[in-house]
Amino acid sequence: MEHLEKIQELIVECEIIRDLATDAKKRELFARLAEHHKTLAMEIEHAIASDPKRE
Repeated sequence: MEHLEKIQELIVECEIIRDLATDAKKRELFARLAEHHKTLAMEIEHAIASDPKRE
């Protein structure tokens, strides 16, 4: 769960930086990073949900 929480924090940080960036390339970079971290978070959530040890 710690890894998931860290990735969720990274998503928020990337979105904040994206929103504050004045350079279009930096906005795009941090938007892509946020989306990448969202994908990772979904994969971790799926792995946690499908782990038979957690039931």
